[in-house]
This record gives sequence, C-alpha cells and structure tokens, in this order.
Amino acid sequence: MKKSDTPDPAGATASELIDKRIAELGDWRGKVLAKVRALIHEAVPEVIEEWKWRGTPVWSHAGIICTGESYKTYIKLTFAKGASLDDPARLFNASLEGNARRAIDIHEDAKIDEDALKALIVAAAVTNASKKPARPKKPAGDKAQ
Repeated sequence: MKKSDTPDPAGATASELIDKRIAELGDWRGKVLAKVRALIHEAVPEVIEEWKWRGTPVWSHAGIICTGESYKTYIKLTFAKGASLDDPARLFNASLEGNARRAIDIHEDAKIDEDALKALIVAAAVTNASKKPARPKKPAGDKAQ
C-alpha cells in the first residue's frame, strides 16, 4: 500500500488517518469504507492514499480517482472524472448533473457490485494516466499579429 508523503500536523500518515476514520465510524459505514478501500487497492495496487480537505480520504493514481466521504445514512464515493467514465453497471447514482464528477451513494444494506466498482476504479486510473500534458503557455511578448 503506497502512502501519501504528506502526514497531518500531528504526524499521522494519510493511511493512518483513514484507519482512524474507519475505526471511529464503528458501524456499517466503517465496514463499507474499509471494503471500498480494499477494492480500490485490489483494482489499482499502486494507488496513493491522501487525506485532504480537513478530513476526506482520497485515493489517487496520476490524479484523484475518488474520495470516500461518510455521512449519517450513506458513504459517498465521488469520482473526480466520473462523467468521462463508462458505467455499464450504472453504479453512479449521485452528482449526475455535473460536467466532471459522478458519485456513488452506498446506503446501509446496499450490495456492492465489486467487479463493476473495480472496473470503474481501473478506468479512472487509466483516464488519469492518459491525460494529455498541458499545452505550454506562450511568453507574454509572443503575440500573433
């Protein structure tokens, strides 16, 4: 498991903070977050775990694959580039109106289609890795006439 190089101010790594979040949840949400985390690592073994935005688990590979947020009644997996991913199993069920992101809200008794989720995770990593490099900016004095 690769870990983010950026620990929190108290010295914990992102992976340790995610472990702590899973333990703190202490109910079905912790179990779901742990399961999703395991599936992410199975799908993309070189994934990097990060802790961003004051407490959001993030999984990255050449860019953000997805985040894992916990709410009272569901776990939300938000895919940064979800709108550009094929979703034949129709896992995306939230944030469907956005131009870039798509999300999966997982409620307490929901069954996770593990193969379809892993396929989405791999597709997100491949999309990130295949992004074209930014075009170099022209110098300020180099204007077309």
